[in-house]
Amino acid sequence: MASVPAVLQSEWTKIRTVSSTSWTLVAAFIVTVAMGAGLAALMNATFDDMSKEEQLTFDPTLISFSGMILGQLAMVVFGVLVVGTEYSSGMIRTSLAAVPQRATFFFSKVGVATALALGVGVLTAFVSFFVGQSILGDHGTTIGEPDVLRAVVGAGVYMALIALLSMGVTMMLRSSMLALGVLMPFFFLVTQILMAVPAARDVARYFPDQAGGKIMQVVPDAMNSDPAPYGPYGGLGIMLIWVTLSLIGGYLVLKKRDA
Repeated sequence: MASVPAVLQSEWTKIRTVSSTSWTLVAAFIVTVAMGAGLAALMNATFDDMSKEEQLTFDPTLISFSGMILGQLAMVVFGVLVVGTEYSSGMIRTSLAAVPQRATFFFSKVGVATALALGVGVLTAFVSFFVGQSILGDHGTTIGEPDVLRAVVGAGVYMALIALLSMGVTMMLRSSMLALGVLMPFFFLVTQILMAVPAARDVARYFPDQAGGKIMQVVPDAMNSDPAPYGPYGGLGIMLIWVTLSLIGGYLVLKKRDA
């Protein structure tokens, strides 16, 4: 029977030695910080042109995380590759032969990848925040203001949860291509389109990205947006439910089906 420390070390080696997974984390950092900086510069230049309502609900912390829409896609790819690469290469058979205890295998893989995603996510969130606030200048805020630290740490947690959700979905589908074909359109197109349709907005606001993203807001109804029926922690709780369901589904598929 494989020991847990040995399995954790094995999973860390797998992630570390596959260049594609490492580069997706680098991409998540770069695109989030760069896009957030660009939009912060745009907001700073056009602040006086905003409507009075937008100025009153201006959320400088949230502006720093404007790049999250692209950064989260890189985290989706990371989560998919962590699981899907073993299925596409056939290495899953070797892994399960070495670690027949499927619960140990599953949670070791998920645990190592989540810890790495969380570290990168928190680093990305803090760098994005400080870069964005330096660009916003007089329109910015500080880490010591009420709820700002919660929003910054929450942004890092959000990125890790996106990766974790993607791992669970990929374990259920057992295919990188199929998982990407479901997750990428869902996060990049479906939720954005449904949020723009009044009749569908009440449903779409309970999707994981829309609900979880509330943790990054400091100003309620930021930028004159529609109010949500939950707060930052309520939204994060909704996202955690989605993540938990995906992990349960992924584990049940792994447990009941052959590699």
